[in-house]
Amino acid sequence: MKKTYLLAPGPTPVPPEALTAMSMPIIHHRSPDFIPILESAKNGLKWLFQTDNVVLILASTGTGGMVGAVNNFLSPGDKAVVVRGGKFGERWSEICEAFGVLPINIDVEWGYAVKPSQVEAELKKDPSIKAVMIQASETSTGVLHPTREIGEIVKKYPNCLFIVDAITAMGVIDMPVDKWGIDVCITGSQKALMLPPGLAFVSVSEKAWKANESAKCNRFYFNFKKERKNLEKNQTNFTTASSLVVGLNSALSMMKAEGLENIFKRHERLANATRAAVKAMGLKLFAKESPSLALTAIEVPEGIDGGKLTKIMRDKYGVTVAGGQAQLKGKIFRIAHLGYFNTFDIIIGISCAEMALKEMGANITLGKGVAAAEEILLKF
Repeated sequence: MKKTYLLAPGPTPVPPEALTAMSMPIIHHRSPDFIPILESAKNGLKWLFQTDNVVLILASTGTGGMVGAVNNFLSPGDKAVVVRGGKFGERWSEICEAFGVLPINIDVEWGYAVKPSQVEAELKKDPSIKAVMIQASETSTGVLHPTREIGEIVKKYPNCLFIVDAITAMGVIDMPVDKWGIDVCITGSQKALMLPPGLAFVSVSEKAWKANESAKCNRFYFNFKKERKNLEKNQTNFTTASSLVVGLNSALSMMKAEGLENIFKRHERLANATRAAVKAMGLKLFAKESPSLALTAIEVPEGIDGGKLTKIMRDKYGVTVAGGQAQLKGKIFRIAHLGYFNTFDIIIGISCAEMALKEMGANITLGKGVAAAEEILLKF
């Protein structure tokens, strides 16, 4: 028998409470029984995002929310500053290009965070820029970008929107959307919200809704104006992923019981333990600055094939972590600690990495990383 553990940064483990809720008979998404369920989810998301904005609920992955963030608020020919410090930063540019929006790319070396001054310089250079797009947490590199500081800069430009992919940040770090001046903020169900993939959530400010009135990009499925109108009646524009919304209420109830402050502290504790373990093992963090609290990206030792490492961890030991993407393929592996994670998930991930690396011939002392993690995990 092999027991399996999911320690990847999405999808993440789903708690039994949410699984049980989703196993109940399906409720029709247009029936009166479903209205209070969607209303509860809608209010719970506002609590999580720390916003007075409407938070749209879309049947899609987080990328669908990113697409909607472009085609609902911009027009062909508009310019958008795009921070590209990883695979998902590049995705912003690709989506812009698909709709005729012109990306002004700020290319940041992978493993580093963008400097707010870089964004400010682009906005000063061209006041006609209509949006700034960034990842709060770049999942491919494990780097946290300075979202709050950039939000303060964008606030000074009344015709420029601040659009943030918070897919692996929301529910992990303290990220008050209204206070930080985020006009469009996106997350997905399969991350800190502890659900299967299939839902995207998008907070939209009044400033963004004003831009929506003149935006000319084509849209059909991701039509946020229609979604907002339907959500006012506790409906969605198209068929609701009703079982996932039932699970969402269960997950949000768990999060409310824990409290936002405790959620943020838990993620910080798990991240600190993971990083301490990595250093004790003699390995290097890939994030050279501002590491994310959602996951830890780890450089593979010289002479070790990262692809083979993650395969051994999964196929032999039953522990699924993530490898590197694009130019980082085979060079890093990524252990998550967001959502339904706690003390012994970290111990399992570090122990498995030690064993697999030792098996592959790396200079690893078994138990050294685990001991370093335990020292931090002891301190609640």
